[in-house]
Amino acid sequence: MKFEILIRAEAEAELAESYLWYEAQSAGLGADFLLCVEAALHQVERNPEGFQLIYKNVRRALVKRFPYGVFYTSSKSTITVIAVFHASRNPMIWRGRS
Repeated sequence: MKFEILIRAEAEAELAESYLWYEAQSAGLGADFLLCVEAALHQVERNPEGFQLIYKNVRRALVKRFPYGVFYTSSKSTITVIAVFHASRNPMIWRGRS
């Protein structure tokens, strides 16, 4: 089944901020980060229920190579990304989005 992936504005902002930070560290690293997030999203799309429930109905897919998680909810036809979050940040920030 094909899912529609919606990325909330807060998650888009986190992606952009993280991209810029990694790109400032080393040219091309920001692009690598985005590719790894995209790979995590493809895994979620293939099997949305295959990732651990973290909080209520929110699941998390870990991003390879980078200390980030993609936090999302899913329904029959839609996957909604509520956060793309660094592992060291306070989880209370994204919990309010669920």
